[in-house]
Amino acid sequence: MHRYDIALDLDRGPEHFESVTSVTFSVADVAGVAGVAGVAGGESALWIDVAPAGGAAGLREVTLNGIPLAVQSWADGRLPLPAAALRADNELRVHATMAYRRDGSGLHRAVDPADGEAYLYQQSFLDAAPSVFPCFDQPDLKARYAVRVQTPAHWVVVGNGAATQLTAGVWELALTQPISTYLVTVCAGPYVSIRSEHDGIPLGVHARASLATELQRWAPQIFEVTKAALDAYHALFGIRYPFGEYHQVFVPDFNALAMENPGCVTLRDALLFRGAATPADVLRRSRTVVHEMAHMWFGDLVTMTWWDDLWLNESFAEYLAHRVLTSATEFADAWVDFGILRKPWGYAGERAPTTHPVAGAPAENAQDALANFDGISYAKGASAIRQLIAYAGDAGFIAGVSTYLREHAFGNGTFDEFLAAVSAACGRDLRPWAQAWLLTAGRDTLTVVVEADGKASVVRTPPTAYPASRPHVLDVGVYAVQPSGGVSEEVTRVVVDADVTSASGVSVPARDRVVLPNCSDLTWAALDLDPESLRVLPSVLAQLADPLARSVAWQSLSDGVARGDVDPRVAIAAFEQAWPRESYPALAQVVADDLVALVRRFVPEASARAQFDRLAAIGLGVLEQAVEGTVGAELFAGQAVVAAQLVARSSSDAGLLREWLESPPAGLAGDVDFRWAVVTSLAASGALSLGELDLQSEADRSTSGRLAYLYARAAMPDSAVKRWAFDQVVSPRAGLTNHEQLELARGLWRAPDPALVREFVAPFLAAVPGMHEWMGADAVHHLLRFAFPAVVERATLERVDEALADPGLPPALQRAYIERAWPVREAVASREHWWPESR
Repeated sequence: MHRYDIALDLDRGPEHFESVTSVTFSVADVAGVAGVAGVAGGESALWIDVAPAGGAAGLREVTLNGIPLAVQSWADGRLPLPAAALRADNELRVHATMAYRRDGSGLHRAVDPADGEAYLYQQSFLDAAPSVFPCFDQPDLKARYAVRVQTPAHWVVVGNGAATQLTAGVWELALTQPISTYLVTVCAGPYVSIRSEHDGIPLGVHARASLATELQRWAPQIFEVTKAALDAYHALFGIRYPFGEYHQVFVPDFNALAMENPGCVTLRDALLFRGAATPADVLRRSRTVVHEMAHMWFGDLVTMTWWDDLWLNESFAEYLAHRVLTSATEFADAWVDFGILRKPWGYAGERAPTTHPVAGAPAENAQDALANFDGISYAKGASAIRQLIAYAGDAGFIAGVSTYLREHAFGNGTFDEFLAAVSAACGRDLRPWAQAWLLTAGRDTLTVVVEADGKASVVRTPPTAYPASRPHVLDVGVYAVQPSGGVSEEVTRVVVDADVTSASGVSVPARDRVVLPNCSDLTWAALDLDPESLRVLPSVLAQLADPLARSVAWQSLSDGVARGDVDPRVAIAAFEQAWPRESYPALAQVVADDLVALVRRFVPEASARAQFDRLAAIGLGVLEQAVEGTVGAELFAGQAVVAAQLVARSSSDAGLLREWLESPPAGLAGDVDFRWAVVTSLAASGALSLGELDLQSEADRSTSGRLAYLYARAAMPDSAVKRWAFDQVVSPRAGLTNHEQLELARGLWRAPDPALVREFVAPFLAAVPGMHEWMGADAVHHLLRFAFPAVVERATLERVDEALADPGLPPALQRAYIERAWPVREAVASREHWWPESR
């Protein structure tokens, strides 16, 4: 590929825009293209991907090397390029009318309800670029891009190349370095901007005008992290940031958290927090910033050749983000957040029958690839990299990474090429390690077996379906209760290289102790705690000095509950005893979120209300301590806010919640997002009328307010409201954005009684395949990930099985239904085991 010259006219009204593109490209073997087996009559096997408005009718003019092409040959998003018109060097010119989208893909157009202004951004991922400009849409066909954009006069434009305003409403983006089609972006609208500079690199952050206050509030911290990360990556790789300016644009209705477009990262604008952001919130936004920057090297400078090497993008960005946060920013304990938030996402994927290897997961097409953007490709891959470094050494790993990046700069790479570079730098053959860790699915189960004399061994049990001999470098912690009531700590490094490995130096008391394998969270495994450890853990968890150990303890409880090995009441008891004393913000916030989800999922409805009230009482206790001054100011700043949020989501005390609408807890006055949490809880319990809810919506005319209103309304325990929400979710005529549909669906499935929503499960599953006709695959993927029918009963599983029996269900949806229904299967099995009366 050579280059694309693209002209976009974005000043043609709210529905369509004009796209005029010139593509210059070479064909190495023209005769071979014409003679590919299976192509009859000398027709070409080459095509351009393009998705105009209205199909072929949207193609206004197409020429190849000056020869007009018949647009009627366009079909299924492809325009064939006739062999007779092809040369060694070619120029294709396409003028097309394109449609704005409202699903977070293509050229997305959002109207801000706060001021009526329209904002655009281009999300080319994963296969949406052809809905903006014609292209050869695969990641190994890199090219350079020059873009000219016409807009309303008061708009600004930001994109991959540095933007220059030529005249009012006319902008030019500088020619880029070679990049893949899925990374091309243009953002246009009356965005507000704040600019800076670091080490010769121009920096910018941008957002909707209605978020100007939030942008001003957070820009200094975002720039601070951005600058620190640039320095860290420069030092780590010895390769400077290669794409000129570095902009970060906060955009509405974004499906993912962010997208690593070179020179112009796009991020979900909810990351510009409106209310009392906790330290954990700021850490996670910072992780997103540093993660996307890592992609400038892993993913943008060097891109995987095809999507089956997705790990070369996401596993590395996940690992590098936490490494750089830890070493170069204030977030020195970022691996704690990784352990409590990111690893459970991957562990859930490993438990499902749809688990897959970190590397080499099959991806025949973009839909297959999209399903692999999961916790395995991110969190497991990052954990595997940590084990690789522990196994082969950090110096060799970084040297191999730098060699790989230099050898493939502005091109593409493969698994084999990366592994060869690191193997050479480390001086050892890493293929056996990679076969076990990267090319084989599943996770081992680790158990510490204690003998009568106190000696211990680590038992490694590979999954039956995916046998492998994975070496593990890990720490075993022994935490013993002392007569004084304190807890002693002994941590021993163990290299597990067999199914039974003696833990030399580990001495374990018979009683009143916890043995915690992987206590520093170095490896990736399920942990089976022995009965004595499980008995003692709730009472000593808060006394574990290392937040990584506490993270692993919480992980083992939540994962054990999901696997059916741990009674949910044990996790709730641990929360009651340990959480009020948790001082690390990420643990306090995520564990509180997890416990709310655990009660909703694993506790039968007849018992759930009492458990929710128990959680609310715990949260109120923390708030009372804060008011009385029995906790420090730093703890109050983080956990007290989280405690108030916990009470707002779990309390059945309508009087207290209504009081909080008038007079919220200290530190939350004026926090509109906290107010919506309270409103939603009242609405979901039936304690707020629709008229009262409408008044709350009138008071918050923002995009976030609109989404919060839709979720709260759909969550109301009223059959007519549930029917309205369902009809909105499944109908293209509703005209919803992707986020509006998602919030309605989330609210729909929130119900105190399954009978309220049981009838909608089967029609929802039946409607999803048709959604692809009016929604992008990315939006459907996120709808199923975050709003799958969460009705925990066997009837739901029966409806899923009936849907899976349909031979016409596309393979991507078959996998999605199996994967997204798995947590429901886990919850049903857990309830039937631990609450047999719920059967």
